[in-house]
Amino acid sequence: MRSGTKVAIVGGAFVVVASGVGYGGYNLWTAMNGGSSGTGTRAESTHGSGPLGTEEVTTTVKDFLGAWATGESDRAAQLTNNPVDAGPALLGFREQAKVSAATITPGPVTGTTVPFTVRATVTYQGVSKPWTYSSQLTVVRGLTTGRPLVDWKPAVLHPKLTSKSASIRTGGAKSAEVRAVDRRGRVLTAEKYPSLGPVLDELRERYGATTGGRPGIETFVDSGVEGVPNTTLLTLAKGEPGKLETTIDADVQAAAEQAVKRYGTASVVAIKPSTGAVRAVANNPATGFNTAFSGTKAPGSTLKIVTAALLLEKGLVKADQVTECPPNVTYYGRSFHNLGGFSLDGATFAESFARSCNTAFIKKIDDVKEMVGDDFALGKEARDVFGIGLEWRTGIKSFDGSVPEATGGEAAAQYIGQGTVQMNPLTIASITATAKHGSFKQPYLVAPEVDDRTLAEAQRPLPSSVARQLRAMLKRTATASDGTATKAMASVGGDKGAKTGSAEVGGQATSDSWFTGYSDDLAAAAFVENGGHGGDAAGPIVAQVLRAG
Repeated sequence: MRSGTKVAIVGGAFVVVASGVGYGGYNLWTAMNGGSSGTGTRAESTHGSGPLGTEEVTTTVKDFLGAWATGESDRAAQLTNNPVDAGPALLGFREQAKVSAATITPGPVTGTTVPFTVRATVTYQGVSKPWTYSSQLTVVRGLTTGRPLVDWKPAVLHPKLTSKSASIRTGGAKSAEVRAVDRRGRVLTAEKYPSLGPVLDELRERYGATTGGRPGIETFVDSGVEGVPNTTLLTLAKGEPGKLETTIDADVQAAAEQAVKRYGTASVVAIKPSTGAVRAVANNPATGFNTAFSGTKAPGSTLKIVTAALLLEKGLVKADQVTECPPNVTYYGRSFHNLGGFSLDGATFAESFARSCNTAFIKKIDDVKEMVGDDFALGKEARDVFGIGLEWRTGIKSFDGSVPEATGGEAAAQYIGQGTVQMNPLTIASITATAKHGSFKQPYLVAPEVDDRTLAEAQRPLPSSVARQLRAMLKRTATASDGTATKAMASVGGDKGAKTGSAEVGGQATSDSWFTGYSDDLAAAAFVENGGHGGDAAGPIVAQVLRAG
């Protein structure tokens, strides 16, 4: 043990006291043994093989936490099964995280796992602040030595260290705090709008240096990965936040937050069709991955908006023209059917669209192929008219959709939003916004003038006759007695239209639920994992968001 450190048993507790800088800690032996101050039973395995005994676990934990608490990183690392990684991480706890004192208290042993609480003091540039958190460790037997050792993972040091590249540091924040406001100047916080938590973190990372704020002093997790925001663990000294205007509408955002909470995994995005301004983005769960902007899911029949535009533009259908809708169809050996096996006799294309007839769309694929000479027309329509895959610059990370080249049965699946098509609520909301406005306006969360971004532009708008028919079909789907979106959109006023979708993904017992719609100059799209029919789960989410606009 290093010079200046004393060890004693006081009242049944193992105590470590460090002199000098004051870097030290203690390990409550009584807590680990359920209140007993004894040394445990010697009858358990101590011979380097077989299951670990309680005494082996408690002794290993005592030695490891004691060495860590007193700053003996090399000694603590040798008590793990990966000293090469553990050593620098434990040393960094003192030298990079600037922990000047630490008290580590273990909890009761559960098998070979022991929870513990760290009560530390962080000191940087004359500023000190207490820092408390909890973690846990597991003891395993060494593969070559048979010794009981701490199973090293970065999360032993802190639960937010989830990768080898991440580390804990204390210092001046990489960027200043950002006080994000909505389009009317109302402050947006993660406390009030939980889904915006990850969004606000990214906005700070991207715009903190340019919004006029002053960085504070923080203890934070440095992800070690470019583009992944740091995670603040402790604020030693607050900086001065800079102001950043976003396109969010706080009222629409509040409705979106409330709507997605009905389901375990759900996301929604709202966009202003005439400009592309994002009015809301919400996810449940609210923290972590932003599925609404970055998800890569098959969107089901909501993609029929693009397929319908393609067929209308090529002159292969008209909204009021009769179109075949058999109960099922086979294309290149792959079978497709309508929900429940329904068929429509003498129905128009608009009715097939409103009823979401899969076969009416797939039966047109050969006509398209004959006209254009290949199977890639749908992807070209999605890119050239709807802006899919054009590298959107929204202000935060986002995935702008994909309709990759496909042939045979896979190409047919794409016509109804299945197979290799990948979308998210952002892209589907944008597709709907394009149909409403008549031309693509790239979605954005922060105005491009803030950082001189160039927004993506589609090659061409929808022809006026196609846009008119498409809007009429969307309106019929949302208002006709047999429209699949009518029930969900009943409470929505204004000039409205909608499309439902159900995506059968992998071996899921229940399909994913999709829904997209618009009311006047607001479009929205929602996704609910395992939600079933689009009108049943995702539909009410979209309706609630549209009503708030």
